[in-house]
Amino acid sequence: MKFTGGWIVNLVIDFVIVTFLIYHLFLLVRGTRALQMFLGLMAIILLSLLADVFHLSMVQWLLASLRTVWVVAFLIIFQPELRRGLSMMGNSKLFKRVFKLQEASHLGEIEDAVQNLRKRGLGAIVVMERNSQLRGYIETGTLLESNLTAELIETVFTPPSPLHDGAIIVRGNQIVAAGCILPLSTSTTLDRSYGTRHRAILGISEETDALAIAVSEETRQISIAENGRLIRNVDPNELKGVLAQFLTPADDRAEKAEAEAERAEKNTTRLDRKEKAPRAPERKEKAERADSDDATIGSSSGDETPPRPASATSPS
Repeated sequence: MKFTGGWIVNLVIDFVIVTFLIYHLFLLVRGTRALQMFLGLMAIILLSLLADVFHLSMVQWLLASLRTVWVVAFLIIFQPELRRGLSMMGNSKLFKRVFKLQEASHLGEIEDAVQNLRKRGLGAIVVMERNSQLRGYIETGTLLESNLTAELIETVFTPPSPLHDGAIIVRGNQIVAAGCILPLSTSTTLDRSYGTRHRAILGISEETDALAIAVSEETRQISIAENGRLIRNVDPNELKGVLAQFLTPADDRAEKAEAEAERAEKNTTRLDRKEKAPRAPERKEKAERADSDDATIGSSSGDETPPRPASATSPS
């Protein structure tokens, strides 16, 4: 077998692609129940490679017979992870760069509704659609397609409303549906103290890029889930700002942070210049004072007669 340059390049490319796929698949299943299945799948793949290297014909025949079953089992077992991965891929910069920022007035309506529900001790789930289409979850609830207002949100989540147990889905300035059923997170790292609402908003954020808000009727705390991350006990007075920050595209946030850093650096430079500017005449004035003091000391010391040394006298 000749080890040509083209063969080596193909081997490197093949290795990089396989490593990339395995690594990202591991990231998707990490912390979920599918992790053990993933490790088992890796063991089977390793066994297949060993069978090819050592020409284990019986093992190769067995693995080849089960290959079709593996594909079907893989799709069934890793269905949530695959759906989440495809959703993340579809919402990456490579496929989609346009992002619509919700208007401040709509965020204000959501903030008012969430604060009022918290004060009244009523539970609620508000899901804000972004790039990922939530059609499958919208179909599980009641279609509303109404203007987004704080009063309507409060009405939906006030018992005995038939829709108060589900989630409302917001698209732009509309409440698209209410009473929607969300997927519950299967993360094994989630604290057992988290209730169904927390698992629901975390689950929808794991499978889509939606921003989900939950109000706990037990603790009256506000929680936000975004990109598989849960933030608890959000300050009600800062909710609008937090939502605006999350709804801002990552590129815009980076550019804004960079611009703020540049402005801060310029302001620091200006302050340093202002502080250094008056110091020059001060140093000159101090130097002149020092010179005059030296001259005064020198003239006064010149007029004085140095003391004569005492003569030694012999004792009588």
